[in-house]
Amino acid sequence: MEKVTRLFDCMAVQAKAPIINLLNGKVNGVWRSYSTNEVHTMVCQLANAFLDLGVSQGDGTTEGRDKIGLISNGRPEWVITDLATQLTGAILVPLYPNTSGKELEQILNEAEIKYLFVSSKDLCDKIIEIRSRVPSLLAIYTFDEVEGCTNWINLLKPLPDNYQERLNAITDTIKEETVATIIYTSGTTGRPKGVMLTHRNILSNVMASGKVLNLIPLEKKCALSFLPLNHIFEKMCTYIYLFYDFSIYYAESMDTIGANMREAQPDIFTAVPRLLEKVFEKIMVEGQKLKGIKRKIFLWSVAVAEQFEIGNRSPWYKFKLAIADKLVYSKWRNAIGGNVKAIVIGSSACPIKLEKIFTAAKMVILEGYGLTETSPVIAVNCYQESGRRFGTVGHLLEGVEVMIAADGEILTKSPSVMAGYYKNAELTAEAITDGWFHTGDIGMLDKDSFLKITDRKKEIFKTSGGKYVAPLPIENKMKENHLIEQMMVVGADRKFTSALIVPSFTNLEPWCKENDIPVTTHQLLIKNKDVINMYQKIIDTYNPEFNHVEQVKKITLLADEWSIDGGEMTPTGKMKRKVILEKYQKQIEAMYADEIGENRSLVN
Repeated sequence: MEKVTRLFDCMAVQAKAPIINLLNGKVNGVWRSYSTNEVHTMVCQLANAFLDLGVSQGDGTTEGRDKIGLISNGRPEWVITDLATQLTGAILVPLYPNTSGKELEQILNEAEIKYLFVSSKDLCDKIIEIRSRVPSLLAIYTFDEVEGCTNWINLLKPLPDNYQERLNAITDTIKEETVATIIYTSGTTGRPKGVMLTHRNILSNVMASGKVLNLIPLEKKCALSFLPLNHIFEKMCTYIYLFYDFSIYYAESMDTIGANMREAQPDIFTAVPRLLEKVFEKIMVEGQKLKGIKRKIFLWSVAVAEQFEIGNRSPWYKFKLAIADKLVYSKWRNAIGGNVKAIVIGSSACPIKLEKIFTAAKMVILEGYGLTETSPVIAVNCYQESGRRFGTVGHLLEGVEVMIAADGEILTKSPSVMAGYYKNAELTAEAITDGWFHTGDIGMLDKDSFLKITDRKKEIFKTSGGKYVAPLPIENKMKENHLIEQMMVVGADRKFTSALIVPSFTNLEPWCKENDIPVTTHQLLIKNKDVINMYQKIIDTYNPEFNHVEQVKKITLLADEWSIDGGEMTPTGKMKRKVILEKYQKQIEAMYADEIGENRSLVN
């Protein structure tokens, strides 16, 4: 590929090999494909409309340039708006659709959003409620047809003869160090921060990550996208697709992913571990419904997959794997379109058990690691076996340096490290020292230079006895049990370690039936003594793998799953520990009522 320096240079690359289905989305239940030429025309039309509205680069500084807001699920219009904004020299500020009204108001005012694009009526209504308190906002446009709101299509007018010269006069001034977007972090702790990412930041990550993806033997070069596009992980991957001749299909919603995969038949997609957990849970539920020999074959095949190791060349294991693939795994692949070769995982740690199962089924898990501030990839596992290792996030990406600080914190330096936090020089100075970005994650490089993340620095807590506990490894290990849906280890300033556990009710209910336990409401199930004892036995089985202070002494079972809507999870699947601690303070206090440390299980 020729030298490119700005994200919108993907348009020139695409123009040399146009395709008929560059971007694809559902409209009234039917796939609508946008060709390369259509997309480029719409991008230029929208950019021209922005200029007519007075959108400008202002004085050329990041604060002086106009900001375009975007709140939407993934869809073709998102990409078109992003590219059009870049062509005008303005800055895109994308936000999560489920961002609270209070946070939206804070962000829209801090960024001084001038024009805002939203996907649907509910989002439009949410903005209208706070609009009077956002003086910079001049107009709102919707992607869906919403009565009383201006549809974005009204902005797309026939292009004037001089439109290209008009746009070129601006794009010629945009350099690689120009800020392309401000992405607000989802905020696991505290108020979201605006991360300023330049064309160079994102593009350097696109090109290095693209080389990794280009090694995967893909047949169609078709990707399904369903993660939030305002998250840098999905945004960066989108630009890999745009530069490397992929067709992108956008899922209608999280509920329709399975159906959309069967329709689009992608050979790659990105996901968070939570999605894989849900997919495998459905696989197990369907498998448990089987009877007789079919059920035995299914369970045997799952056991074979759990034993998968990279590089295992045992003839006997390869034979068993081939049988399991023919009888069971092939059906799993067909259920998601039949063509998936690789699944790129990010955002949080992926359970090794799931990595093994999906990889054994020829859907290779490529777990990576990074942050919004690093555009985002720092390290990633590769498709080739020599570049993959379970329990790690892979080798460092080309051009990325990593240094492990004395306290174990991962520091990184690369062209992908952000320009800084928007309007917060003090916080920027704290995060970046001599070009090294402090990730806040604890990790290590093994003897073969695979990076391993062991915990979040801010999440490690100290017991009242002065001993440190890293909760993440404990949670990840114990969640490998299919009966544990979610888990959070607690114990800061306490005598011992405890845990909040959300059972996998999908798997718990069949267990109850097998053990003649009445299947009633979730609230009643978690109060059943046999259920409580069973979960305590699970914990007791894992405890010996950890030192004494890390062993979970007490557990509390919870009836409600933690979710984005409930406020306990970020949009990318990370636990909001502070929120959970506050929400379940009463239950946590009950576990420490006597502070004597004996094993005792509680319920809620």
